[in-house]
Amino acid sequence: MHWGCGWGYGPHAWFGGGMSMIFFWILAIIVVVYLLRHQSRMSGRGRYGEETPLAILKKRYARGEITKEQYDRMREDLKY
Repeated sequence: MHWGCGWGYGPHAWFGGGMSMIFFWILAIIVVVYLLRHQSRMSGRGRYGEETPLAILKKRYARGEITKEQYDRMREDLKY
């Protein structure tokens, strides 16, 4: 006798067969989306690739266009 042979029957029908592959691909897609979002936030880019206001403010301060006091005040304004 041969137990558990075939597709969809036996003890491994859900987690040893097709369902585990579905869970794997769902998890893989979630990880890729998370990494892409995290990367875009870390690069100072917004949702569609444009610079965020905070990134622009940091650049202006780094170039010396605004003072430390102006930078701090504007950064606080951007938080809200």
